[in-house]
Amino acid sequence: MNIHQEITNYIAGQPGPKRKDMEELHTRILQIHPTGKLWFLDGKDSENKTVSNPNIGYGSYHIIYADGTTKEFYQVGMSANTTGISVYIMGLKDKAYLPQTFGKDIGKASVTGYCIKFKALKDISVNVLEAAIRYGFEATGGN
Repeated sequence: MNIHQEITNYIAGQPGPKRKDMEELHTRILQIHPTGKLWFLDGKDSENKTVSNPNIGYGSYHIIYADGTTKEFYQVGMSANTTGISVYIMGLKDKAYLPQTFGKDIGKASVTGYCIKFKALKDISVNVLEAAIRYGFEATGGN
């Protein structure tokens, strides 16, 4: 199965309102960064144990670890959670930037140093979410 089919199946497996919101958000992210690499992580580790929710990734950058090793990873991610949807903005150096810049204007969402979590798109300002996503792609360069 290819990544596009895995993503389609993952989104299709969500309950009605969440599925519609994830479809819309997936389309919007692809419009923001149409040439970026697509990822699908099933949430399982090398021993096939579930360690996280499955997630969709967009774009690519290299994480540089303290020991100098690097790893390719996505710039922006999206995942269903028990109460709604999480959007991950990866690789930001300043962990206060997202909450300070977007937290007060986004609406009913929890905003941390790398995650924006909300119940439904209708509860937030999609324009503010898109601005955070755009910032994530710009801040980490990559492709």
